[in-house]
Amino acid sequence: MYKYFPHTESDLKEMLQTVGVDTLDNLYDDIPEHLRFRGDYELPEAMSEVEVRRLFEQLGDQNRQLVCFAGAGVYDHYTPAVIPNLLSRSEFLTSYTPYQAEISQGTLHYIFEYQSMMAALTGMDVSNASMYDGTTATAEAMMMAVAAGKKQHRVLMSDTVDEKTQAVVREYAHFHGVDIVALPAMDGVTSRESLEAQLAEGGVAGVIVQQPNRYGIIEDYTGFADSCHAQKALFIMNSVAFDLALLKTPGEWGADIAVGDGQSLGIPMQFGGPYVGYMCCTEKLIRKMPGRIVGMTHDIPQSPSGAVGGTRCFVLTLQAREQHIRRQKATSNICSNQSLMALFVTVYLSLMGKQGLREAAQLSYDGAHYLCEQLVATGHFCLAYDQPFFNEFCVRYDGDVDALQQRWLDAGFFGGIKVADDTLMLAVTEKRTKEEIDQLIKVI
Repeated sequence: MYKYFPHTESDLKEMLQTVGVDTLDNLYDDIPEHLRFRGDYELPEAMSEVEVRRLFEQLGDQNRQLVCFAGAGVYDHYTPAVIPNLLSRSEFLTSYTPYQAEISQGTLHYIFEYQSMMAALTGMDVSNASMYDGTTATAEAMMMAVAAGKKQHRVLMSDTVDEKTQAVVREYAHFHGVDIVALPAMDGVTSRESLEAQLAEGGVAGVIVQQPNRYGIIEDYTGFADSCHAQKALFIMNSVAFDLALLKTPGEWGADIAVGDGQSLGIPMQFGGPYVGYMCCTEKLIRKMPGRIVGMTHDIPQSPSGAVGGTRCFVLTLQAREQHIRRQKATSNICSNQSLMALFVTVYLSLMGKQGLREAAQLSYDGAHYLCEQLVATGHFCLAYDQPFFNEFCVRYDGDVDALQQRWLDAGFFGGIKVADDTLMLAVTEKRTKEEIDQLIKVI
């Protein structure tokens, strides 16, 4: 009956007796009957390669390819065509887990390069070998702050942080006994007065902000780090990785921990994932950082056999052992990473280079401001916040937002995200052309 299961009937009987049930079906007694699937799975018969390809082409044809003017954490950036080919090289794609350095030099090498590039991009001292995504990276930073603060269990989080990230942080905090206190927004930016008042009350382990924030606004965080450090709190900044090509880095703002999502570094939107979270910090916090860090060294100059050594090589330098042997004492139980996506980011950054990344970021900035000007010029839109923005912004519309978005959809555009009854948030990347923007305006 279960031809792919190695257990014998006696094995199954013994296991069922151990857990105190009579049959395998009894394991699911707690699931209501109306939630159980009793039908047959809709699986096709065996197919040839040609038939399988045809099937997936037909499934793919059901997707509408829209011109994307939406963002909110996921952006339609250009992916250089060479990346998939480089990702499939055997030393990267099939090399073994980095626990065995001698047979995983490909993986260790690109993780080292990834760390180097992310540390440079964020202006921080060190980077780990990546996280699952930007939201969980922010939650891990929250727990890092609490671990570093010892008896301090309050973390302040700005309301201008993306609501999805806020939800994940609060979920982590609930099960770790951390009190999350909201910092209200004033005219779309974090309230400095509220920050100072909350810090003065004491017991704050960390402060979480976002740059650009959830409304696309570039916030001025001058003095935030000093205020945090005066109260022995860590300053945590979540940023869209791509935007740091032109914006002031978290390191320049005085951040202790920099986190965010790396999807903007060329990873396709691909229906929501997989993406990659990054985490960088100051050297002082390196032993509180979850995950792993890869380092570079050289092998023995000359082996006993006489073989010439001294070759550059890579090793797994640091990871908190508590993640494996004392889990109850661990800051985090993150033992894995998004390694393939980290490789994707590494190849993208190496291909684009510093200048290429800056040019793409400038195109995104210019396109967003051109779109904003054209929308306002119609007389039907106004900026929701009179604040500087990068490649994403919120506008208020004097008509029916839902009807407008439907007209855009009918014309082949994903026209932003509705964030309020009268407000849309739109994003522009280097992929959007002037002709596409002009056509979007014509639909109005």
